[in-house]
Amino acid sequence: MRIRIVDAFTDRPFHGNPAGVLLLDGPFPPDAWLRQVAAEVNLSETAFAHPLPPGGDADWALRWFTPTAEVDMCGHATLATAHVLTEQGLATGRIRFSARCGVLTTEAAEDGTITMDFPTSSLTPVEPVPEVGRALGAEIVSVHDTSAHIGDLVVELADERTVRELTPDLAVLRGYSRRGVIVTAPAEDPSRGYDFVSRGFFPAFGIDEDPVTGSAHTALAPFWAARLGRTELTGLQGGARRGLVRVRLAGERTFLTGRAVTVIDGELLTAP
Repeated sequence: MRIRIVDAFTDRPFHGNPAGVLLLDGPFPPDAWLRQVAAEVNLSETAFAHPLPPGGDADWALRWFTPTAEVDMCGHATLATAHVLTEQGLATGRIRFSARCGVLTTEAAEDGTITMDFPTSSLTPVEPVPEVGRALGAEIVSVHDTSAHIGDLVVELADERTVRELTPDLAVLRGYSRRGVIVTAPAEDPSRGYDFVSRGFFPAFGIDEDPVTGSAHTALAPFWAARLGRTELTGLQGGARRGLVRVRLAGERTFLTGRAVTVIDGELLTAP
């Protein structure tokens, strides 16, 4: 059984966000086995997909697991899966995935980019959470809760440098009940090719920092569109590893565009 490691939201190996991708011939094996594989791969997410019968609402069934839990939505592992399917000639152009959050579609372009169609996350202003403030140790400009699709807290900080230099107390964040915390700020110099920056911390789900979180951009897109007055933007996410996410806000849908590159193509020796 072939398993691949794909770097998503980048066109260079060892950049962006790595995801495991395992294509199955038939229905999903028992959850316990899926969790064991994801824990063994030990990346922020491992995607498992299998083909569906023709004529339905979707072409492939798709699930995502962190090293410790299954998640409802994942952008970079969806991008990685679409990349593998396209690279292997198993799909062309538009691919429909049936996932826990509904049907998601991807579209591969001739230039090598892949655009994902995801539901836009709602944003609700909330008061700063004391434990999150203590964990971040930085001045907070605003805090927004997101919809159940992603379940993150979006925390606006003063500037790009503050986001880049942040060293949060992960032990405190590990006890926070939400999926994760996304910190963000406007780009210091938009001429560098991005409009806003972000970093994502998900220690409660076994991920101290996720390099590039596609799903978080379904909330970052409306957040920054409202502030910058544009519906097409580019976000730069990451600390040590970084990647670019192009976003286009279209009401209840957010389109995320990026590239991906396969860095490891191997064999999983343990069957379900």
